[in-house]
Amino acid sequence: MTVETSEPLYTADIDLEPVRQCRLAIVGYGNHGRSHALCLRESGVREIRIALRDGSPSRAKAEADGFEVIALPEAAAWADAISLLAADEAHRQIWSDSILPFRKPGQALILCHGFSIHYGLIEPPADADIILAAAKGPGGAVRQEYEKGKGLIGFWAVHQDASGRARELALAYLAAIGSGEVGIFPTTFREETVSDLFGEQVVLVGGLVALAKASYERLVAAGVSERMAYIDCVHEIKYLADLIQARGIAGMYEAISDTAEFGARQIEGKIAGPALKAVFDQAMADIESDRFARKWVETYEAGDAMKAERAADRALPIEAAGADLRRRIYGATK
Repeated sequence: MTVETSEPLYTADIDLEPVRQCRLAIVGYGNHGRSHALCLRESGVREIRIALRDGSPSRAKAEADGFEVIALPEAAAWADAISLLAADEAHRQIWSDSILPFRKPGQALILCHGFSIHYGLIEPPADADIILAAAKGPGGAVRQEYEKGKGLIGFWAVHQDASGRARELALAYLAAIGSGEVGIFPTTFREETVSDLFGEQVVLVGGLVALAKASYERLVAAGVSERMAYIDCVHEIKYLADLIQARGIAGMYEAISDTAEFGARQIEGKIAGPALKAVFDQAMADIESDRFARKWVETYEAGDAMKAERAADRALPIEAAGADLRRRIYGATK
């Protein structure tokens, strides 16, 4: 699709009836699935069922929240639209094994990330509307902001419009989970996928964690206590992130001490030098091709979902320092 305008749409601009009149099956009941289901119900979507695999530990939570839980093939045969909110890496198996062979003709497919369509993990039939309804932020934040009367910024796209009404369903869905309160923008499946993966790999998760770990280790090597190193290189990240979110990068610099700003400006260009650019270029190349997606899905399907890496992280000195600090400040045990 062509991105039609940079101007956002709001709840007042959007008719919610396309989603309210829809028999909607939500696949998965993790952070995204639960948040979407609760918000959609409170926005007037009357027929919602939660589709889970046999033995899913999420069944009890969904039933406690008052939803009917059904099997994936039953959901595929019942629903007017499937909202596939299970983990991206599981989409290929779920689609091929439990949805495609049983799906109702003309059924729409709604996704909150572009990953599985952009990389061809799902090859939709010609009669399906294929819709992206992405609220930009963690799944749990969808519900948290909705309960405040707000929402997360939403992005919509249509990969395939078999019914001629896919756009209307995408906008109605996003408005019903709160995005219409802050603004809904058009995008494409490619743009959302590439931006999401790159941002989380090189800044929000991968880059941030790498900087935190390396700076902590350097301070400790210089004889600084583990507690002080953790506070200055990890714990205080939140305060700076809050300032940037509220005021932007320039506003953050204005809010901190002149000493901090001067020192940061001396080193910013050194960190963002040729070596970092090469890392970014490689990450983008892997994302733009299917190398990253293929490696991740194959890793997941082989049953090796980073268990060793997670165990190694738990054993790091930085984790012990953080756990001790949180226990002292918040009384937390983890």
